[in-house]
Amino acid sequence: MSPHLGHPFRGPHYQPGPPPAAPPDVPAPGPGIPFSVTPASAPPAPPSPAAAPQAGVTAPPPVRRTGRVLATGIALSVLAGGLAGAVTGGWVDSPSVSAPVELPQAAAPSGGAEQGTIAAAAASVLPGVVSVRAGRATGSGFAIDQQGHVVTNAHVVEGATDVSLVLSNGRSVDARIIGVDADNDLAVLQVSGNVEGLRALTLGRSSQLKVGDPVLAVGSPLGLEGTVTAGIVSAVNRQARFGDNGNRQTAIQTDAAINPGNSGGPLVNAAGQVVGVNTAIATLSSSSRSGSIGIGFAIPVDRMTTIVKGLIN
Repeated sequence: MSPHLGHPFRGPHYQPGPPPAAPPDVPAPGPGIPFSVTPASAPPAPPSPAAAPQAGVTAPPPVRRTGRVLATGIALSVLAGGLAGAVTGGWVDSPSVSAPVELPQAAAPSGGAEQGTIAAAAASVLPGVVSVRAGRATGSGFAIDQQGHVVTNAHVVEGATDVSLVLSNGRSVDARIIGVDADNDLAVLQVSGNVEGLRALTLGRSSQLKVGDPVLAVGSPLGLEGTVTAGIVSAVNRQARFGDNGNRQTAIQTDAAINPGNSGGPLVNAAGQVVGVNTAIATLSSSSRSGSIGIGFAIPVDRMTTIVKGLIN
C-alpha cells in the first residue's frame, strides 16, 4: 500500500508516539480516554473534592483532547523545524540558491602556430593550394611559381575545355591548360590574369623521405576546400600503377587520408615543403563511392619537377 499523498505526515505504517504533556487540571483517564495524560514537570495530584461528581448526578463525559493535542504537537514540530531551517540558512526541503557556474578556459597561445608543428606547416601551405573545377570533374592543385603556374593531375582536367580555380581566399579565377603528361598523370595550368592571393609553395626533395616521416595531404576532398589530413610516410619507392599507360611507377605511400577530390593536391612534409602530388588511393571495392582506407599514393616531387619543367618550356 502506498502512502496517502494528501497526508504527508501519515503513511500506512504510521504509529502514534507518546502523548504530549497536559495541564494538571486534566481529569484522570476514564472510560472515554484511551491513555493517561500526565504533566511533564509535576507529580500527579489527587483530584480535589470539588471536582468529584456528586452522588446521584451524572457527570458529563470527559472532553476528548487527543486529536487536538496531537495536531498541536505536529504544528509545533513543523514550526520548530521551520525555525531551525531559518537559523541554518534555509528550509530543509527547499533548494539553496547557488552562485553562477564559471567554466574557466586557458588563454590562447601567443605568437600563432609554433614553428615545426602540423598547424604551422598547414598554415604555410594553404594559401598555395587551389580547388580545380574542370567541366564536371573536380580536384586539387598547387602553385609552383609567381607566374601563376599550377600543378594538378592529368585525369582531373582530361577532356575539359573550361577550367577554373578557387583560391584559398575564396576568389575564383580562370585558368588554361598549358601541358599534360597523361602517362605520369601530371598537368600544368596557368592562371589567366591577376594571381593575387595565390602563393607559390616551396618544393622539397622526395629522395630524403624516410618511412615514418610525418606528412600532410592538402586539397578539396569531396569538394571540401582547404582540407588538411595528417599521417606518415608508410613506404617509399612503392610500385603502383597509375597514368594512361598503366605501367608500374615509383610512388610514395602514405596513410594520410586521401579521397576523391584530393587528386592533384600537394603532399607536404613537416616543414611545409611539397614532397609529392597526391594521385591515387587503394580501395576494397570497384565502387566510385569508396573512400580512404589508409593507403594512398603520391607522385614523388623529384620526378614531378623534371616533367613539369618540360611541360612549361
